[in-house]
Amino acid sequence: MPPEQILKKEDASLDLALRPGRWDDYIGQEKIKRNLRVLIEAARKRKEPIEHVLLYGPAGLGKTTLANLIAKEMGAALKVTSGPAIEKVGDLAAILTNMEEGDMLFIDEAHRLHKVVEEMLYPAMENGTLDIILGKGPSARTLQLQLPRFTIIAATTRAGLLSSPFRSRFGATHRLEFYQKDEIKKIIARSAALLGANLLDEAVDVIADASRFTPRVANRILKRVRDYAQVHDHEPVTRDVAHKALAMMDIDPIGLEATDLRILETIISQYHGGPVGLKTIAASTSEEVETIEDIYEPYLLQIGFLARSMKGRIATKDAYAHLGIPFEAGQNQGTLL
Repeated sequence: MPPEQILKKEDASLDLALRPGRWDDYIGQEKIKRNLRVLIEAARKRKEPIEHVLLYGPAGLGKTTLANLIAKEMGAALKVTSGPAIEKVGDLAAILTNMEEGDMLFIDEAHRLHKVVEEMLYPAMENGTLDIILGKGPSARTLQLQLPRFTIIAATTRAGLLSSPFRSRFGATHRLEFYQKDEIKKIIARSAALLGANLLDEAVDVIADASRFTPRVANRILKRVRDYAQVHDHEPVTRDVAHKALAMMDIDPIGLEATDLRILETIISQYHGGPVGLKTIAASTSEEVETIEDIYEPYLLQIGFLARSMKGRIATKDAYAHLGIPFEAGQNQGTLL
Protein backbone atom coordinates (compact mmCIF):
# COMPACT_ATOMS: atom_id res chain seq x y z
CA MET A 1 0.00 0.00 0.00
CA PRO A 2 1.46 3.44 -0.97
CA PRO A 3 2.54 5.67 1.98
CA GLU A 4 -0.09 8.34 1.18
CA GLN A 5 -2.88 5.72 1.43
CA ILE A 6 -1.52 4.52 4.77
CA LEU A 7 -1.54 8.11 6.04
CA LYS A 8 -5.12 8.62 4.83
CA LYS A 9 -6.27 5.44 6.59
CA GLU A 10 -4.46 6.49 9.77
CA ASP A 11 -6.10 9.94 9.68
CA ALA A 12 -9.51 8.38 9.05
CA SER A 13 -9.16 6.11 12.09
CA LEU A 14 -7.96 9.05 14.19
CA ASP A 15 -10.95 11.12 13.07
CA LEU A 16 -13.27 8.35 14.25
CA ALA A 17 -11.46 8.20 17.59
CA LEU A 18 -11.80 11.97 18.05
CA ARG A 19 -15.50 12.00 17.12
CA PRO A 20 -17.71 12.48 20.21
CA GLY A 21 -19.57 9.34 21.24
CA ARG A 22 -22.12 10.96 23.58
CA TRP A 23 -24.01 14.24 23.92
CA ASP A 24 -21.85 15.57 26.76
CA ASP A 25 -18.72 15.27 24.59
CA TYR A 26 -20.31 17.15 21.67
CA ILE A 27 -19.22 20.76 22.15
CA GLY A 28 -21.12 23.65 20.58
CA GLN A 29 -24.38 23.88 18.59
CA GLU A 30 -26.23 24.15 21.92
CA LYS A 31 -29.57 25.27 20.47
CA ILE A 32 -29.64 22.37 18.01
CA LYS A 33 -28.75 19.89 20.75
CA ARG A 34 -31.57 21.18 22.96
CA ASN A 35 -34.11 20.83 20.16
CA LEU A 36 -32.89 17.36 19.21
CA ARG A 37 -33.00 16.19 22.81
CA VAL A 38 -36.67 17.21 23.04
CA LEU A 39 -37.39 15.47 19.72
CA ILE A 40 -35.65 12.29 20.86
CA GLU A 41 -37.19 12.22 24.34
CA ALA A 42 -40.69 12.77 22.95
CA ALA A 43 -40.21 9.94 20.43
CA ARG A 44 -38.96 7.64 23.18
CA LYS A 45 -42.04 8.29 25.29
CA ARG A 46 -44.30 7.56 22.32
CA LYS A 47 -42.15 4.51 21.48
CA GLU A 48 -41.85 5.47 17.86
CA PRO A 49 -39.07 6.66 15.51
CA ILE A 50 -38.25 10.36 15.46
CA GLU A 51 -39.31 12.51 12.53
CA HIS A 52 -37.01 12.89 9.55
CA VAL A 53 -34.15 15.31 10.24
CA LEU A 54 -32.35 17.68 7.84
CA LEU A 55 -28.95 19.06 8.90
CA TYR A 56 -27.30 21.71 6.76
CA GLY A 57 -24.40 24.12 6.94
CA PRO A 58 -20.73 24.43 5.87
CA ALA A 59 -18.54 21.33 5.74
CA GLY A 60 -16.81 20.08 8.88
CA LEU A 61 -19.22 21.42 11.51
CA GLY A 62 -20.41 18.04 12.81
CA LYS A 63 -23.42 16.92 10.77
CA THR A 64 -22.25 13.30 10.54
CA THR A 65 -21.38 13.27 14.24
CA LEU A 66 -24.85 14.54 15.12
CA ALA A 67 -26.44 11.82 12.99
CA ASN A 68 -24.44 9.15 14.85
CA LEU A 69 -25.38 10.64 18.23
CA ILE A 70 -29.08 10.76 17.32
CA ALA A 71 -29.01 7.09 16.34
CA LYS A 72 -27.13 6.18 19.51
CA GLU A 73 -29.59 8.08 21.72
CA MET A 74 -32.50 6.31 20.03
CA GLY A 75 -30.78 2.94 20.23
CA ALA A 76 -31.24 2.58 16.47
CA ALA A 77 -29.08 1.09 13.74
CA LEU A 78 -27.66 3.78 11.45
CA LYS A 79 -27.17 2.92 7.78
CA VAL A 80 -24.96 5.36 5.92
CA THR A 81 -24.97 6.37 2.27
CA SER A 82 -24.55 9.53 0.18
CA GLY A 83 -26.36 11.30 -2.63
CA PRO A 84 -23.83 10.41 -5.37
CA ALA A 85 -23.81 6.73 -4.28
CA ILE A 86 -27.53 6.30 -5.03
CA GLU A 87 -27.36 6.39 -8.81
CA LYS A 88 -30.59 4.57 -9.69
CA VAL A 89 -34.00 4.04 -8.13
CA GLY A 90 -33.01 0.39 -7.79
CA ASP A 91 -30.17 1.39 -5.46
CA LEU A 92 -32.60 3.27 -3.23
CA ALA A 93 -35.13 0.42 -3.33
CA ALA A 94 -32.44 -2.03 -2.21
CA ILE A 95 -31.54 0.20 0.75
CA LEU A 96 -35.11 0.90 1.86
CA THR A 97 -36.33 -2.68 1.59
CA ASN A 98 -33.49 -3.74 3.90
CA MET A 99 -34.48 -1.23 6.60
CA GLU A 100 -35.93 -2.62 9.81
CA GLU A 101 -38.38 -1.06 12.28
CA GLY A 102 -36.79 1.98 13.94
CA ASP A 103 -33.67 2.02 11.73
CA MET A 104 -32.14 5.31 10.56
CA LEU A 105 -30.76 6.11 7.12
CA PHE A 106 -28.11 8.84 6.95
CA ILE A 107 -27.80 10.44 3.50
CA ASP A 108 -24.75 12.67 3.21
CA GLU A 109 -24.52 15.22 0.38
CA ALA A 110 -28.29 14.97 -0.04
CA HIS A 111 -28.26 17.84 -2.56
CA ARG A 112 -26.58 15.48 -5.04
CA LEU A 113 -29.46 12.99 -5.11
CA HIS A 114 -30.84 12.41 -8.61
CA LYS A 115 -34.27 14.01 -9.06
CA VAL A 116 -35.92 10.66 -9.86
CA VAL A 117 -34.43 9.13 -6.70
CA GLU A 118 -35.51 12.14 -4.65
CA GLU A 119 -39.09 11.83 -5.92
CA MET A 120 -39.10 8.15 -5.00
CA LEU A 121 -38.30 9.16 -1.43
CA TYR A 122 -41.45 11.30 -1.07
CA PRO A 123 -43.97 8.48 -0.40
CA ALA A 124 -41.36 6.53 1.58
CA MET A 125 -40.84 9.48 3.94
CA GLU A 126 -44.48 10.54 4.14
CA ASN A 127 -46.49 7.30 4.06
CA GLY A 128 -43.88 4.61 4.55
CA THR A 129 -44.56 3.14 1.11
CA LEU A 130 -42.29 2.36 -1.80
CA ASP A 131 -43.74 2.49 -5.33
CA ILE A 132 -41.93 0.25 -7.80
CA ILE A 133 -42.86 0.27 -11.49
CA LEU A 134 -42.68 -3.15 -13.12
CA GLY A 135 -42.39 -3.38 -16.89
CA LYS A 136 -42.58 -0.64 -19.51
CA GLY A 137 -45.14 0.91 -21.77
CA PRO A 138 -48.85 -0.06 -21.68
CA SER A 139 -48.13 -3.25 -19.73
CA ALA A 140 -46.32 -1.43 -16.90
CA ARG A 141 -47.83 -1.72 -13.45
CA THR A 142 -47.04 -0.27 -10.05
CA LEU A 143 -46.18 -2.43 -7.07
CA GLN A 144 -46.57 -0.70 -3.71
CA LEU A 145 -44.48 -2.05 -0.84
CA GLN A 146 -45.12 -1.15 2.80
CA LEU A 147 -41.92 -0.18 4.58
CA PRO A 148 -41.20 -0.44 8.32
CA ARG A 149 -41.17 2.85 10.23
CA PHE A 150 -37.76 4.44 9.84
CA THR A 151 -36.06 7.84 9.99
CA ILE A 152 -34.03 9.63 7.33
CA ILE A 153 -31.29 12.00 8.49
CA ALA A 154 -30.05 14.05 5.55
CA ALA A 155 -26.99 16.29 5.56
CA THR A 156 -26.05 18.89 2.99
CA THR A 157 -23.82 21.90 2.56
CA ARG A 158 -26.23 23.39 0.00
CA ALA A 159 -29.79 23.25 1.28
CA GLY A 160 -30.90 25.62 -1.47
CA LEU A 161 -30.38 22.87 -4.05
CA LEU A 162 -32.91 20.59 -2.35
CA SER A 163 -36.35 20.78 -3.92
CA SER A 164 -39.12 22.35 -1.87
CA PRO A 165 -41.22 19.12 -1.74
CA PHE A 166 -38.19 17.22 -0.42
CA ARG A 167 -37.35 19.83 2.25
CA SER A 168 -40.98 19.99 3.41
CA ARG A 169 -40.96 16.29 4.33
CA PHE A 170 -38.41 16.79 7.10
CA GLY A 171 -40.04 17.29 10.49
CA ALA A 172 -36.90 18.90 11.95
CA THR A 173 -34.54 21.17 10.00
CA HIS A 174 -31.41 22.59 11.62
CA ARG A 175 -28.61 24.80 10.34
CA LEU A 176 -25.21 24.26 11.94
CA GLU A 177 -23.34 27.51 12.56
CA PHE A 178 -19.63 28.23 12.73
CA TYR A 179 -18.21 27.69 16.23
CA GLN A 180 -17.06 30.30 18.72
CA LYS A 181 -13.36 30.43 19.58
CA ASP A 182 -13.95 29.22 23.16
CA GLU A 183 -15.82 26.18 21.83
CA ILE A 184 -13.02 25.40 19.37
CA LYS A 185 -10.45 25.63 22.18
CA LYS A 186 -12.44 23.08 24.21
CA ILE A 187 -12.57 20.76 21.20
CA ILE A 188 -8.80 21.08 20.65
CA ALA A 189 -8.07 20.44 24.35
CA ARG A 190 -10.28 17.33 24.31
CA SER A 191 -8.71 16.02 21.09
CA ALA A 192 -5.19 16.72 22.36
CA ALA A 193 -5.91 14.67 25.49
CA LEU A 194 -7.19 11.77 23.34
CA LEU A 195 -4.10 11.97 21.12
CA GLY A 196 -1.74 12.23 24.08
CA ALA A 197 -0.40 15.57 22.84
CA ASN A 198 0.98 17.93 25.47
CA LEU A 199 -0.10 21.44 24.41
CA LEU A 200 0.27 24.63 26.39
CA ASP A 201 -2.76 26.94 26.44
CA GLU A 202 -0.91 29.38 24.19
CA ALA A 203 -0.52 26.65 21.53
CA VAL A 204 -4.21 25.76 21.80
CA ASP A 205 -4.94 29.46 21.21
CA VAL A 206 -2.82 29.51 18.04
CA ILE A 207 -4.54 26.43 16.62
CA ALA A 208 -7.97 27.85 17.49
CA ASP A 209 -7.19 31.08 15.63
CA ALA A 210 -6.27 29.08 12.53
CA SER A 211 -9.17 26.62 12.74
CA ARG A 212 -11.62 28.58 10.55
CA PHE A 213 -14.17 28.13 13.39
CA THR A 214 -14.51 24.50 12.22
CA PRO A 215 -13.87 21.39 14.38
CA ARG A 216 -12.70 19.25 11.44
CA VAL A 217 -10.07 21.83 10.50
CA ALA A 218 -9.04 22.28 14.14
CA ASN A 219 -8.46 18.53 14.54
CA ARG A 220 -6.59 18.33 11.24
CA ILE A 221 -4.23 21.13 12.26
CA LEU A 222 -3.82 19.66 15.75
CA LYS A 223 -2.66 16.32 14.29
CA ARG A 224 -0.08 18.03 12.07
CA VAL A 225 1.15 20.23 14.96
CA ARG A 226 1.52 17.09 17.08
CA ASP A 227 3.51 15.41 14.28
CA TYR A 228 5.79 18.43 13.91
CA ALA A 229 6.40 18.61 17.66
CA GLN A 230 7.18 14.90 17.90
CA VAL A 231 9.62 14.94 14.97
CA HIS A 232 11.48 17.96 16.39
CA ASP A 233 11.29 16.78 20.02
CA HIS A 234 9.28 19.78 21.22
CA GLU A 235 7.33 19.04 24.39
CA PRO A 236 5.25 20.66 25.61
CA VAL A 237 4.02 22.33 22.42
CA THR A 238 4.44 26.10 22.72
CA ARG A 239 3.08 29.03 20.73
CA ASP A 240 6.28 29.22 18.63
CA VAL A 241 6.15 25.51 17.80
CA ALA A 242 2.50 25.82 16.73
CA HIS A 243 3.34 28.82 14.52
CA LYS A 244 6.23 26.93 12.89
CA ALA A 245 3.95 23.97 12.20
CA LEU A 246 1.36 26.27 10.61
CA ALA A 247 4.03 27.89 8.45
CA MET A 248 5.14 24.43 7.29
CA MET A 249 1.52 23.74 6.22
CA ASP A 250 1.21 27.13 4.47
CA ILE A 251 -1.56 28.20 6.84
CA ASP A 252 -1.49 31.79 8.05
CA PRO A 253 -2.37 32.82 11.64
CA ILE A 254 -6.08 33.31 10.85
CA GLY A 255 -6.42 30.03 8.99
CA LEU A 256 -6.13 31.19 5.38
CA GLU A 257 -4.54 28.60 3.12
CA ALA A 258 -2.84 29.00 -0.24
CA THR A 259 -6.12 28.63 -2.15
CA ASP A 260 -7.89 31.25 0.00
CA LEU A 261 -5.09 33.72 -0.67
CA ARG A 262 -5.06 32.87 -4.38
CA ILE A 263 -8.80 33.55 -4.61
CA LEU A 264 -8.46 36.94 -2.92
CA GLU A 265 -5.35 37.89 -4.90
CA THR A 266 -7.10 36.93 -8.15
CA ILE A 267 -10.14 39.09 -7.38
CA ILE A 268 -7.94 42.04 -6.40
CA SER A 269 -5.15 41.88 -8.97
CA GLN A 270 -7.02 40.63 -12.04
CA TYR A 271 -10.48 42.11 -11.46
CA HIS A 272 -9.71 45.24 -9.42
CA GLY A 273 -11.41 43.87 -6.31
CA GLY A 274 -14.61 42.82 -8.09
CA PRO A 275 -17.44 42.35 -8.50
CA VAL A 276 -16.56 39.19 -10.42
CA GLY A 277 -18.59 36.06 -11.09
CA LEU A 278 -17.92 32.78 -9.30
CA LYS A 279 -17.34 30.88 -12.56
CA THR A 280 -14.74 33.44 -13.59
CA ILE A 281 -12.95 33.08 -10.24
CA ALA A 282 -13.02 29.30 -10.61
CA ALA A 283 -11.54 29.46 -14.11
CA SER A 284 -8.84 31.92 -13.03
CA THR A 285 -7.79 29.85 -10.00
CA SER A 286 -8.21 26.39 -11.61
CA GLU A 287 -10.67 25.36 -8.90
CA GLU A 288 -14.14 23.86 -9.21
CA VAL A 289 -17.07 26.23 -8.65
CA GLU A 290 -18.52 23.85 -6.04
CA THR A 291 -15.20 23.67 -4.18
CA ILE A 292 -14.96 27.45 -3.91
CA GLU A 293 -18.62 27.80 -2.93
CA ASP A 294 -18.65 24.99 -0.35
CA ILE A 295 -15.13 25.02 1.10
CA TYR A 296 -13.48 28.42 0.76
CA GLU A 297 -16.19 31.05 0.34
CA PRO A 298 -18.11 30.43 3.63
CA TYR A 299 -15.07 31.24 5.78
CA LEU A 300 -14.02 34.24 3.68
CA LEU A 301 -17.56 35.60 4.04
CA GLN A 302 -17.56 34.83 7.77
CA ILE A 303 -14.38 36.83 8.47
CA GLY A 304 -15.48 39.67 6.20
CA PHE A 305 -12.81 39.29 3.51
CA LEU A 306 -15.34 38.55 0.78
CA ALA A 307 -18.77 39.98 0.04
CA ARG A 308 -21.51 39.08 -2.40
CA SER A 309 -23.13 41.60 -4.71
CA MET A 310 -25.74 41.46 -7.45
CA LYS A 311 -22.89 41.30 -9.98
CA GLY A 312 -20.55 38.86 -8.23
CA ARG A 313 -17.97 38.52 -5.46
CA ILE A 314 -16.11 41.47 -4.00
CA ALA A 315 -12.86 41.59 -2.01
CA THR A 316 -13.41 43.85 1.00
CA LYS A 317 -11.15 46.51 2.50
CA ASP A 318 -10.13 44.02 5.23
CA ALA A 319 -8.93 41.58 2.56
CA TYR A 320 -6.74 44.31 1.02
CA ALA A 321 -5.31 45.10 4.44
CA HIS A 322 -4.55 41.45 5.21
CA LEU A 323 -2.71 41.03 1.91
CA GLY A 324 -0.89 44.35 2.37
CA ILE A 325 -2.38 45.85 -0.79
CA PRO A 326 -3.42 49.54 -0.79
CA PHE A 327 -7.19 50.04 -0.97
CA GLU A 328 -8.34 52.91 -3.17
CA ALA A 329 -11.50 54.82 -2.32
CA GLY A 330 -14.33 54.21 -4.77
CA GLN A 331 -13.52 50.57 -5.37
CA ASN A 332 -16.03 47.76 -4.96
CA GLN A 333 -19.19 49.65 -5.82
CA GLY A 334 -21.37 46.57 -6.36
CA THR A 335 -24.66 46.42 -4.44
CA LEU A 336 -24.09 43.94 -1.61
CA LEU A 337 -26.55 41.13 -1.00
